[in-house]
Formats: sequence, C-alpha cells, structure tokens
Amino acid sequence: MPTARRWFETLRDEVTWHSERRRMYDRDVDVPRLVAGYRLDEKELPQALREAARRASDATGAPFNRVGLNFYRNGSDSVAPHNDHLYEIVAGYPIALISLGATRMMTIRSKTKPPFDSAQGRRRIFDLDLEEGSLLVMSYETQLHYDHGIPKTRAAVGPRISIALRVRPD
Repeated sequence: MPTARRWFETLRDEVTWHSERRRMYDRDVDVPRLVAGYRLDEKELPQALREAARRASDATGAPFNRVGLNFYRNGSDSVAPHNDHLYEIVAGYPIALISLGATRMMTIRSKTKPPFDSAQGRRRIFDLDLEEGSLLVMSYETQLHYDHGIPKTRAAVGPRISIALRVRPD
C-alpha cells in the first residue's frame, strides 16, 4: 500500500502531536497515545489528510468536516472501550476510520445483553485486525449499541496512526 505508507510517513513527521491527561478513577492519568485534530477546511491541514478525507467521503457519501488522529507508538499505547459522544457527531452520518502503519486489533463489544447479543445472552465481542490502508465505517447507530477500543498488547508491534473522520455540528 504505497499510498497508505506515504500518508503514514507524512503524518508521523508533519503533524504536531500532543500528549494529554484525563481524569479517570478520581485521578489524572496520561492518555496512552498521542493525539491531534483538524477541521477539514483549515489551511494548515496536511495534504495527506485532504486526500484521505476525500477518499472516505467518496466511499461513504458523508460530508466529513473534522478529523481526529491517534498515534499509537507501540503496543503499550491504547484507547479504552468507548463510544463517541453523540452530542459531538451529527445523527445519521457514519464515522470513518482509516488505519495506517502497523496492524492493530480493535475490539468492538455490545453495551448490553439481549437484544443486541447472541441467543445465549452473552455480550457480543468482535476482534478486528485493522491493517494498513483499511477503512472501517461505523454507523451513527453503532455508537448507541457498541463500544470500540484498541487494547494494549505485549506483542511487538510497530507504530500506527488512526485517522477518524466525523461530521460534527458547527
């Protein structure tokens, strides 16, 4: 995937990556990955993101206007299971995730037991390998019924960048 490799190298080197801290379990903790974000109409938007957003819009028909980036440096970097905040996205539009760099597993799990789970009454869990250049599209409704996350791994994995495209309210 020469295009995905070029996008990865460009974003790794040109994006101003930030570390964050969040309040969890009554204490402040480091977010275990680097992050960045852009409006898609910004002059400073890297060309690689313009290209990625255009391709994702062509594939989904969604008028994406924001992009969030996560840089997973190694297997210790992760994101806990979560869903997007519904007030931060426009109903009816999907979220598109483009994966660059090393393959990492994403876990998608149902939030509740039946009716969203199997007949046995167990939580549904899907593990997906997000390979370089892959596009994962999650509907708005997915955020209502499922959580998604990138778990830590002890396996030796290289760096990965996730491009998350969304339609956000103005």
